[in-house]
Amino acid sequence: SVLSEFKKLGVEVIGVSPDSVKSHCSFIAKQKLNVMLLSDELKKVLQKYGVWGKKKFMGREYMGVLRTTFLIDGKRKIVHIWRDVSVKGHAQEVLERVNVMKKKG
Repeated sequence: SVLSEFKKLGVEVIGVSPDSVKSHCSFIAKQKLNVMLLSDELKKVLQKYGVWGKKKFMGREYMGVLRTTFLIDGKRKIVHIWRDVSVKGHAQEVLERVNVMKKKG
């Protein structure tokens, strides 16, 4: 799996959402998810990363999580950002970026 490839490279995969810890536990169990999910009910982390904002769906505006992936290096520096993430193929795209970074040293 792509997740095992990330682990081999020493990459930690973490998800953050405003859902409750209880909700996350249910989701992890139901989906048999093997990644860490952090609950940010107060939206402090989401706001600091600029990923809590206006969204549109069927002509309706509402506040929500703007799907975004941040690649952070071992020095805690953001080295790449993917915005408006679509799930299909995204993990592989991130893995390829990590592999390029590892080769460059």
